[in-house]
Formats: sequence, structure tokens, C-alpha cells
Amino acid sequence: MTISQLVRGVATTATIAGLLSAGATPAAAAPRQAQRHATPAAAPLPEANHHEPPTSTATGHHEPPTGAATSHHQPPTSTTTGHHHEPPTGTALGHRPRPQHLTDAQRKTLLAATHHFRDVRQAIKAGYLPTEDCVPGMGLHYANPKLTTATRINPAKPPILLYLPTKHGAPQLTGLEYFHADADGDVHTDNDRPDLFGHPFDGPMEGHHVPPGAPPMPVHYDMHVWLYLQNPDGELTTLNPKITC
Repeated sequence: MTISQLVRGVATTATIAGLLSAGATPAAAAPRQAQRHATPAAAPLPEANHHEPPTSTATGHHEPPTGAATSHHQPPTSTTTGHHHEPPTGTALGHRPRPQHLTDAQRKTLLAATHHFRDVRQAIKAGYLPTEDCVPGMGLHYANPKLTTATRINPAKPPILLYLPTKHGAPQLTGLEYFHADADGDVHTDNDRPDLFGHPFDGPMEGHHVPPGAPPMPVHYDMHVWLYLQNPDGELTTLNPKITC
């Protein structure tokens, strides 16, 4: 359902410079007659062991003194991953990270618009098609053909309602799914990525399995909102581990 992303790291290197030392050469011996008056030669200087002062680089950054290895890190460069949301650029960014919960105001808006669909008969009456094809982690997808082909996302009119089959009685409403067909059908571009209350949809992705006889699902974006069944992984996470079928 999601597209993995790559992560690049940056490392820094350090150089160590050494110093050369030189010793003094004792003076040549004088004749024997002048040795008694000769001044003793100066002792050789000790080997140098100081460090050169730091030099400046072209960027104005001073390198640490030579002779010691550096261990600083460069600031990370921007990468296209699943842990940072960039504006659409026309490349396949796959699953975009986002806050995993709605605000209270957003949640109240969706509850007011969909609470009556707890009665599955009301959903069918409104044009949502029933199905017995249960998808693990999602449940039953009651899709409304008029809404799945809409060009704009209306938060009050989710294209798909998610139900959980029950052993006895009618299916239980668990969540909403917002669906939007990809304009160019190319999973490598996302210029038309939609959003719900500023939360970007997942995708683009290939169409999923559909029941026999149903038309194939196109390349699309989607977002699951677990409004009526708590999802421990997040209210806007695609799969809900509580749903098994």
C-alpha cells in the first residue's frame, strides 16, 4: 500500500598534519693548540612538537588544529523520505508522513456528516454498494460510484464507508475512506495529490484486488479515517490491526 523511501547520510573527514624537526650539527674541531681556549658548542635544540595554527578554508570555516582528528557532523541534506513532507514535485514520493490524528473540530465535522451511516440501510439508501469481500486490516468497502469518480474531495461525503462484518446482525461502521483516481495513471508522479483538512493522501498506488465482476481499480490516492473504531496505530493509518477477516 505504501512506497518505501531512501535515506542518505553525510560523514565528515579529518586530516592530521605532522611537523618535521631538525637537529644542529656540532662545529668542526679546532687545532690542538686552540682547544684550551675554545668555547663549548651550543647544545642541539630539542625536537619541535608544536602545532601549526588553524588555517582558513575557502568557506570561512576554520579547521581544527592539525594533529587532532575532527569528529563534527555536517547538517543533513534534504532527502525525499517517508519521515518528511515536501510539497508535490512531480516525482513519486509514495506514502507521505503526516499527523496520525484529526483535530477535535475535524473529527466533529466528519461525525456529524456520517453518523447516520451506522445504520447500514441508510448507507445503501444513499448509494453505497454492499459487498461481502472483507479485506484484512480494512474490512468491507461500501463504495459509492458517484463519489469515487468525483474530481474534488468533500469531507462530508466520503466515497467509501468501511464496515466490520459481525457474527450476528448488521455490519458495524468502523471508518471512512477517501478515494481519488490519479489523473495521469502514473505512480511516479504526484502533481495532483489531494488532501483532507491538509492531511495529504497516500499514493499514488496501483489498484487493489476487487470482487469478481467489478471493474478494475485505477491507479489512485486514498486515505483511511478510523472514525468509529479506534486504531492503535493512528486514526489516519491505512491498516487497522483490530480488523481481521
